[in-house]
Amino acid sequence: MPETKIYDIVIIGGGIVGMATAMELSLSRKHSILVIEKENRLAAHQTGNNSGVIHSGLYYKPGSLKATNCTIGREQIYEFCELHNIPHERCGKVVVALSQDEIPALEKLEERGAANGIKGIKRLEPSQIKEIEPNISGIKGLFIPETGIVDYTKVVEKYAEIFKTNGGEIKLNSKVTKIKVNPSEIILHTANDEDITCKNLVNCAGLHSDRIAKMAGVDPQLKIIPFRGEYYKLAEDKEHLIKNLVYPVPDPRFPFLGVHFTRMKRGGVEAGPNAVLAFKREGYKKLDFSLTDNMELLFYKGFWKMAFKFWKMGIGEMHRSFSKTAFTKALQKLLPVIEKKDLAQGGAGIRAQALEPDGFLVDDFRIREAKNMVHVLNAPSPAATASINIGKSIAAIALKNFNS
Repeated sequence: MPETKIYDIVIIGGGIVGMATAMELSLSRKHSILVIEKENRLAAHQTGNNSGVIHSGLYYKPGSLKATNCTIGREQIYEFCELHNIPHERCGKVVVALSQDEIPALEKLEERGAANGIKGIKRLEPSQIKEIEPNISGIKGLFIPETGIVDYTKVVEKYAEIFKTNGGEIKLNSKVTKIKVNPSEIILHTANDEDITCKNLVNCAGLHSDRIAKMAGVDPQLKIIPFRGEYYKLAEDKEHLIKNLVYPVPDPRFPFLGVHFTRMKRGGVEAGPNAVLAFKREGYKKLDFSLTDNMELLFYKGFWKMAFKFWKMGIGEMHRSFSKTAFTKALQKLLPVIEKKDLAQGGAGIRAQALEPDGFLVDDFRIREAKNMVHVLNAPSPAATASINIGKSIAAIALKNFNS
């Protein structure tokens, strides 16, 4: 009987955070590292359904992990793409205020951007907005030159290539169903009836990160709530209406940016997303439903506290989900010339939103450490933008604590 291989480190999750961490850990070539992914490909969920924005750091509270990671990570991703010939553009974006009530929030964004080290922010009058985006209406605006676009799936593929060149292994179609933590090793049992043994574990499981933590005997102190972001695409003959990226002033009460327009590096212009509660953790379609996922929600007190607080917003998002007319009206606030017939059904993505028992929507990175384990429980946007720096941070935490 062959001897069981014991890996120094196993990383659960082949999304952009998991692969960036794997790449960083592999650079020294000192450890045997395995990435396990439950799907048949990498970047299958949040990363692969990302619209591909390289964020500038405009929205984040100065000093927060999001702000720090984004500011550093933005330049790292540009340099990485340049070095490895990954198609990308530093095209800039426009943030538009639609009413006088939004002016204070727009000014606060400008202050945050400056505090986060964004260079070249420019205030825009209505005529200046038209110079950049001729079809967009607004009473004030900001131009953010540091924002860009890229295909993050191609970025992950390059991370994986570097990781494997450094001796790393990737195992697909390997869903973890059970974890046994022993004093000197951790045994991961998969749906393939396979046991994988390691000394140390990094949990980057995204939509299932809280469940993986529980399997490993760690209380995540939060629950992942899936929010579906649904997109339309501009018809091909209407793509010229948007030059690059156009965003509204976000509502500071919610960790969502509002419906916006994004020219994608892989082609086309996306319009959206909304943010509607999904009834399945991987519920990309409106009628997708999981009894297990919903029972977890119904018996989680944090869900009811959140629902009581934000029920009006939830109804509005659900209405836009089922009404193309309502979705079009939301887009017309930014782009008045757009019509319902100009929109084709696009894709959807699921955001793994961490929710605490008191109903608080976690809006920053959340990482929990345990003996020989690191659990990345919340990695919200700008996780893709900041993935290289986040990977470095997670790797540093891991190497500090791991017995390797």
